[in-house]
Amino acid sequence: MLPSPAQLAALDAADPLYFARARFRLPPGIVYLDGNSLGPLPAALPERLAQTVASEWGDGLIRSWNDAGWIDLPVSLGAAIAPIVGAEPASVVACDSVSLNLFKLASAALALRPGRRTILMEASDFPTDAYVMQGLAQLAGVTLKRVERADLTAALDGDVALLLLTHAHYVASQVHDMAAMSAAAHKAGALSLWDLSHSAGALVVNLDADGADFAVGCGYKFLNGGPGAPAFAYMARRHWDTAEPALTGWMGHAAPFDFTADYAPAAGARRLLTGTPPILAMRALEAGVATFDGIDLAAAESKSRQLVHLFAAGAATLPGVTVDAPPAVRHGAHVIIRHPEARRLMTALIARGVIGDMRPPDAMRFGFPALTTRFADIGLALEALQAVLTSDEWREERFAPRGIVS
Repeated sequence: MLPSPAQLAALDAADPLYFARARFRLPPGIVYLDGNSLGPLPAALPERLAQTVASEWGDGLIRSWNDAGWIDLPVSLGAAIAPIVGAEPASVVACDSVSLNLFKLASAALALRPGRRTILMEASDFPTDAYVMQGLAQLAGVTLKRVERADLTAALDGDVALLLLTHAHYVASQVHDMAAMSAAAHKAGALSLWDLSHSAGALVVNLDADGADFAVGCGYKFLNGGPGAPAFAYMARRHWDTAEPALTGWMGHAAPFDFTADYAPAAGARRLLTGTPPILAMRALEAGVATFDGIDLAAAESKSRQLVHLFAAGAATLPGVTVDAPPAVRHGAHVIIRHPEARRLMTALIARGVIGDMRPPDAMRFGFPALTTRFADIGLALEALQAVLTSDEWREERFAPRGIVS
């Protein structure tokens, strides 16, 4: 049985985060449940970006590196992201991409654990993390070991230098116990590196308190920084003076404008910077991060959990699909519904104004970020899914797979 409009309206009326939706510009007639590969547009972003272009760039020209604080944006924006991930401000910088930051931090971890020759990952984690580690392993002459989730702790032997884990799984939605897994790594003499791409902005994260050594995260998902937004990187205070990433650049230099011949690392997490920051993208991410001002992340995680369970329960009553039941313990802000023709089905849903995404071979992924999702959206999405399934319209030629982005 699907939830009634009255039930959903009552939940919206009682939602302490309902006000946050007004911080975004969402197209009318669209239910945006992307799962999450792109956060929606912050309402303040277009004006902020226009001001950066017209005033800071247009009028200020090169003076804006100082006058508008461009040169400090990686650090100031990192400090704004820090409370979202439970870190002290100086331990986070905004820079580069998740992939580049993974390489930098993993290479630093290997250097901190000389003699150890293994990077350990969960076998089903997001493939690009493994791609980066495969390249690093080949370059550094170490081994990348990938094991099932249940075998991770047992695989933490005396040869493991680094445990790299995705905090919230991009398909299964399972969430690792960061404190327990970081402690297990440390007990084995290894370091921990966390990918927060499906956690930051959706779940409560406590990097400092949970003993993480390093972390990376995405700016274009729940942080709403726009397509291809800069990522962020975290380095625990205990590593500020000793971590030495293999990829270094002038912005991570202790005195970048002295133009000395040899590299000398900046203090703290600032040494993770490499090249010149992309200012327009940084300003966009700044507007996205600002949407979390005054947001209680515990309340946000609780709301997302409720949305996920309501949607999963309703979808389980529909014909022709199976629902991956949300993990009994803590889970991410999305749910998976399976169908052999998931891509066709999702394309048909998008044509009806309900936007999710899919992951091969058969997973439709629906995301429920607390700041932008209304409980009423649950009813609209389930009604559309029911209509697509019962009408068999997804079989029509117009819904045949096209393009490469899903």
